[in-house]
Amino acid sequence: MKDLVIDLEAEKTEILKRYRALLRASKSTLQKGDKRMIRKAFDMALESHKDMRRKSGEPYIYHPIAVAQIAAEEIGLGTTSIVCALLHDVVEDTDVTLEDIELEFGKKVAKIIDGLTKISGVFDTNSSLQAENFRKMLLTLADDVRVILIKLADRLHNMRTMEFMPRDKQLKLSSETVYLYAPLAHRLGLYAIKSELEDLSMKYMERDMYSFIKAKLNEKKAEREKFIRDFVEPVQKVVADQDLHADIFGRPKSIHSIWNKMKKKSIPFEEVYDLFAIRIILDSTPESEKADCWKAYSIITDLYRPNPDRLRDWISSPKANGYESLHTTVMGPRGQWVEVQIRTKRMNEIAEKGFAAHWKYKESSTDSGLDQWVQKVRDMLKNPDSNALDFLDDFKMNLFSDEIFIFTPKGALIQLPLNATALDFAFEIHTDVGASCIGAKVNHKLVPLSYKLQNGDQVEIITSGKQTPKEDWLNFVVTAKAKAKIKSALKEEKRKIAEDGKEILERKLKSLKITYNSENIHKLSYFFKLTSTQDLFYNVAKGLIDMKDLKEYQASEKVIENKPQDKIENEQLQSLVRNIKTKDSDVLLFGEDLQKIDYKLSNCCNPIPGDDVFGFVTVGDGIKIHRTNCPNAAKLMANYGYRIVKAKWTKQLELAFLTGMRIRGIDEVGLINKLTTVISNDFKVNIRSITVDSDNGIFEGSIMIYVNDTEHLNNLTKKILQIKGITSVERFDSAVEKAS
Repeated sequence: MKDLVIDLEAEKTEILKRYRALLRASKSTLQKGDKRMIRKAFDMALESHKDMRRKSGEPYIYHPIAVAQIAAEEIGLGTTSIVCALLHDVVEDTDVTLEDIELEFGKKVAKIIDGLTKISGVFDTNSSLQAENFRKMLLTLADDVRVILIKLADRLHNMRTMEFMPRDKQLKLSSETVYLYAPLAHRLGLYAIKSELEDLSMKYMERDMYSFIKAKLNEKKAEREKFIRDFVEPVQKVVADQDLHADIFGRPKSIHSIWNKMKKKSIPFEEVYDLFAIRIILDSTPESEKADCWKAYSIITDLYRPNPDRLRDWISSPKANGYESLHTTVMGPRGQWVEVQIRTKRMNEIAEKGFAAHWKYKESSTDSGLDQWVQKVRDMLKNPDSNALDFLDDFKMNLFSDEIFIFTPKGALIQLPLNATALDFAFEIHTDVGASCIGAKVNHKLVPLSYKLQNGDQVEIITSGKQTPKEDWLNFVVTAKAKAKIKSALKEEKRKIAEDGKEILERKLKSLKITYNSENIHKLSYFFKLTSTQDLFYNVAKGLIDMKDLKEYQASEKVIENKPQDKIENEQLQSLVRNIKTKDSDVLLFGEDLQKIDYKLSNCCNPIPGDDVFGFVTVGDGIKIHRTNCPNAAKLMANYGYRIVKAKWTKQLELAFLTGMRIRGIDEVGLINKLTTVISNDFKVNIRSITVDSDNGIFEGSIMIYVNDTEHLNNLTKKILQIKGITSVERFDSAVEKAS
């Protein structure tokens, strides 16, 4: 291969050009001395990364400059953030230390960069280095939200420039992005960045569908633009007559949101009508904002008939991330539903730039949803017991889900995540109220603790002095606050019982003439496969370990290595990953002629030959093969990247794999007969099970069949769609299974 010829002079010129563009982007926020500080950070980054190159062959310094540019231009951050963005990789990748940074730029910058620097080193199998890094980053969110904002800028640039990375890296980064970073951007109100992150992730995780939707959107572009012009023209005229100043334009929906709609409603692309939204952005004074938005709403609904079920008023009750807007769906001139979003310039800036713009307008804005959110993050982080993976799950569930508004008996408003229960509400009021809660009245009707609340419910909590938190409460509460409080109450209860168990065990060991010391207690814990000595004492107190078991331990000649079980498992896992990754190549080839590799096809997505797949190394179950678009894929790759192995199918001959097909259509006489004839006779495919449901002339069936590969399945799908009366055929996954 010919050596890459590098023109250093041209690169120097390009670096300076990019640096000047960064200064132009940050001009609006620059104050005295800021330029000098940015220059100092730029020089340090340039020097530190001088011998480094990106996968594309470009100088590494292009990356920190681009991240700083995104932070300044697209998020609207100031000088401190620009400095941190320029330096965000130096501690991790070069000899520069945090102490050097603090010396040059002060404590604040050093703290933010520490938050952006990944943890390296040893970790156990029950957690994961990725989850620990997420937690470290989120810990700094409570102190300084800029850490997350710079991290989002960093991730956005990495996703934009990912085409030169190996496929497994692309999948890992895309999974992390869709699992954690896109929801974070959404939560912080950065809608433009959130949409782009989702689209870029989809580009690598669902390549075919992404290309298909993109091509379809381009095909219809001219037609769509004409429709938008026809729709907007009469609106502009009336808006001008009413003396409102507004920009009105059509904005295409993101590819990811169109794909979501297709999945949710099980419809083809052609039936997704709202491929774009009309946006009306008003130039209003702070005092007339609300009135102007409703005035614009009135103009729209005079011209076009609204759908009464589709009005969303986030002006009277803004979202928790500060988002304010009025959304309505109206019937357009060609019998097509069109979404219209009405907001002011201030609201639009908050919607585009989220947190950064929120602080800018803080004096004039009455909404403190973001402040409450950061406070909730702080409360979550106070819980020292959860491991990083539990923490991440709680964090995702609570802080990324949509919120509902619940009223107290006196009319105060409380925000809770979607699917919150009466018990969550009780803990939200006060820990003691939650701990002693025995029931609730929702809209004056008695309901159990597990009752799922609906938006707008009024809730009154009923308590009793005799009530204490129960283990099964953890099965239905969803807020992190409730979970943490229940866990700590149960832990306290367990600790008291364990104290009694300790005394009982001491007496029993004495009678067996076994010395009661910490070494023997540890050995006993390992013998009974318990994770802690407290569990040992607890089991003794509960009668789960008695004299017979202790005598068994005494008789056991087996030498119990004084090493915790999770460390043993960890070492097994590490060697398993190492062995697999060093076999011939780093791609795991599997199929009929490689039976010696212990692999299983996972039940959650039933992969078949031809699917894009990866291997996931489990401790006791060998390697599990998942499809890259499996419902579990994002979570597995985002949390356990180090256990992911690249995988490819070898050529299959006549092996059959189980997959599911969901078929819908108009129920006609003999339809099932035609269907089974096509499947069994024409394609020689075995049917494992078939369930059919017919409701008022609509036919819906689920069929589990054995096919050879994706080509076989696609041909079968085409043939079924040719049967008269069949309207849609789609492959479906089995139930989502837990990561093992």
